[in-house]
Amino acid sequence: MPDYTAPLRDMAFAITELSGLDEIAALPGYEDASPDLVTAVLEEAGKLGAEVLAPLNVVGDRTGCRLENGVVKTPDGFAEAYARFVEGGWNAVPFEPEHGGQGLPWLVATAVAEIWHSANMSFGLCPLLTQGAVEALTRHGSEELKALYLDKLVSGEWTGTMNLTEPQAGTDLAAIRTKAVPDGERWRLSGQKIFITYGDHDMAENIVHLVLARTPDAPPGVKGISLFVVPKFLVNTDGSLGMRNDARCIALEHKLGIHGSPTAVMAYGENEGAIGFLVGEENRGLEYMFTMMNNARLNVGLQGVSIAERAYQAARDYAKERVQGRGLTIVHHADVRRMLMSMKAQTEAARALTYYAAAAIDRAKSHPEPEARALWQATADLLIPVVKAWSTDIGIDVASTGIQVHGGMGYIEETGVAQYLRDARITAIYEGTNGIQAADLVGRKLLRDQGRTARRLLTEMRGTATALAGKDGDLAVIRDALSQGLDDLQQATEWLLAPHDDDPEAAAAGATPYLRLWGIVTGGWLMARAALAAEKHLAAGEDSFLRTKIVTARFFAEHLLPQTGGLLASATQGSGSIMALHEDQF
Repeated sequence: MPDYTAPLRDMAFAITELSGLDEIAALPGYEDASPDLVTAVLEEAGKLGAEVLAPLNVVGDRTGCRLENGVVKTPDGFAEAYARFVEGGWNAVPFEPEHGGQGLPWLVATAVAEIWHSANMSFGLCPLLTQGAVEALTRHGSEELKALYLDKLVSGEWTGTMNLTEPQAGTDLAAIRTKAVPDGERWRLSGQKIFITYGDHDMAENIVHLVLARTPDAPPGVKGISLFVVPKFLVNTDGSLGMRNDARCIALEHKLGIHGSPTAVMAYGENEGAIGFLVGEENRGLEYMFTMMNNARLNVGLQGVSIAERAYQAARDYAKERVQGRGLTIVHHADVRRMLMSMKAQTEAARALTYYAAAAIDRAKSHPEPEARALWQATADLLIPVVKAWSTDIGIDVASTGIQVHGGMGYIEETGVAQYLRDARITAIYEGTNGIQAADLVGRKLLRDQGRTARRLLTEMRGTATALAGKDGDLAVIRDALSQGLDDLQQATEWLLAPHDDDPEAAAAGATPYLRLWGIVTGGWLMARAALAAEKHLAAGEDSFLRTKIVTARFFAEHLLPQTGGLLASATQGSGSIMALHEDQF
């Protein structure tokens, strides 16, 4: 089976050179995030990923989870691996020390999480949801809820879930029917939720569900949704576990991939009613849940990066070993080189963008100037749908290309690489489909501030093109391609910001190519910055790693950035044919 080794130098380069670790470490509360500490953290995470989690990846895929007598059993080895994960303090990396967290930046936590998802995406989903629950309770929970739940959630001793989807509702949260009725200071919930990741399992002693439900007098639609904490086991005032709650997994979904991750159908209140506790105020549940959803969307984008990295490593290693024709390994064939370069360049660009967005979250959280915090929050808001959708599209594409590199052996399950494509496929669907991310980018993030954040980021990216002025060779090629991409993105942005009263579907029809345009241009921008940083460091002496950065950035410029012209046309000119047919003509 393919092995996995965390690409520590690539990760460190993206953290320091492209995301500004030195600036992050200068922010209040992040002073301990020195390069040496970050290197040590990544090295230890890499060991856990390679030695403990990666060997369980195929185990989880082949055996899956099972529901026995109302109890969900994870694959052999998962519970023991999770115990080591908790013992190492890995769940606590980005959280506040007052609740047992390590207080490190989300930039570092994001890099660490890349390792979990590359090594074993099914396993990594559990802390992904728990960390989102911590974020939601930290920002919106009462002091009583924080005192009861945060320490255990931060440590990972208890895990968290998010419960949105219902059988009849899907993405339309306005249609949810789960009810919550008051019972003194607590509530009784009844209803059913589907697609609940780690809704039940045997890796932790308690599971803390965050559940969307309607109260009796709630207004219709999304404005009438409230958020509740519903624990698997009730928690006594001293923190000990009490009685079993009326919340149970009644079925497990049978899925294309991520077999090691239990996806539960959850029933609340089949007997006396599941006891829940209101988070914040009534009817603001969707607002609160978006805290958790945005955290999850960034991390799902990261899953795209992680699967791409794992697939690339497997394809690279196979190409160097597989002999075909004249005694040469297939890595000598031009088309195999093309595929490997495409996999490598897209993975590095998606990693750079995801880390950059995580660093924007750190700056939005901790910058001492309120105006700067607001600007960085707007940047993070703009980029998160791009990270989620573009990076997961890349994960799927790279995983598929990895099968192609393997040829017929890639289509055989025993080689292991088909799993990467099966696992990756869900990432474009859950936490809001990629089409929803595109609609969010255009309908909310772009139009909400009349394009100010988009234009500001475009200006920053043009600064990199200016810094490339006067360069020759590889950097000149990168500069020209980036400049053209920026022009195309600017033109598409201005077109979408203009009124389209004669074609109300125009913006929606162009949203997906517009998001891809953002992804390719911002990815190309960060690859250009990588090339500039590599050139600067090469002045101190030849280094194969740095030279590789420049060549990879040129490949991205020559083979991927030219797509912007087609995406511009699709974003601005394609609505007529998209909406032309009557529904009966499909």
